[in-house]
Amino acid sequence: MINIKSPREIEIMRRGGKITATTLTMLLKTAKAGMSLRELDRLAERSIREMGGIPTFKGYNGFTATICASVNDEVVHGIPGDYVLKDGDLLSIDIGTTFEGYVSDSAASIGIGTVSPEAERLMRVTQESLMLGIAAMQKGNRLSDIGHAVQRHAESHGYGVVRALVGHGVGRKMHEEPQVPNYGEPGKGIVLRPGLCLAIEPMITEGTPEVETLDDGWTVVTADGKLAAHFEHTVALTDDGPRILTLRDSLEHSDVSRFRPKEEMAA
Repeated sequence: MINIKSPREIEIMRRGGKITATTLTMLLKTAKAGMSLRELDRLAERSIREMGGIPTFKGYNGFTATICASVNDEVVHGIPGDYVLKDGDLLSIDIGTTFEGYVSDSAASIGIGTVSPEAERLMRVTQESLMLGIAAMQKGNRLSDIGHAVQRHAESHGYGVVRALVGHGVGRKMHEEPQVPNYGEPGKGIVLRPGLCLAIEPMITEGTPEVETLDDGWTVVTADGKLAAHFEHTVALTDDGPRILTLRDSLEHSDVSRFRPKEEMAA
């Protein structure tokens, strides 16, 4: 069942989303060569709890940490342990907060020190894909319009779109209906209406979209060992359009133009 949120519920999620966004911003600024992933995880838990939230991931289906920290060919669900970041790493951080019974979920990728131009390009295109997917979350559109926007942009740059993992509804639970694939033909699925809250999260790969899960039962890696990037926002659909509840800067939710390639803006 798809749970449509009231304005009151969306406001609670926005407040929780601020905790998620503030903590993720801090982690992205703090992560550097020489730090262990475990150190980042400890900082994340302290930040969330000090602002009145509860780390959603910790204990979820047995997951032991506050964040997922995935490096280089790790797509998602990396367990933050003793790995020490080094110059040139591509780090993806996924984080969730439960606040007054509601969940917000967000992710971002960052380069550690000096990364390759290829890694920079992959991260840029993945973030653009997220923003274009969010722009497609409009009243009256269909669910698949979101994934189609993501897939079109990512694949136009020669990248793979992971199909084994998808975005999802979010609210009182971290994973609610509907599932939100990052691919597909437009015009299919449910009609989008105000009150729908989704975690939209492109997982884009440098090579094949095929993935594998490591023996730890959590960490998902690219099947060919090439890089992956991951960006995610919790988004509520309102009468005025999509509202990003986990925004990390002053960008207005309706202004995605700076993320659109010039050729798409002119189309």
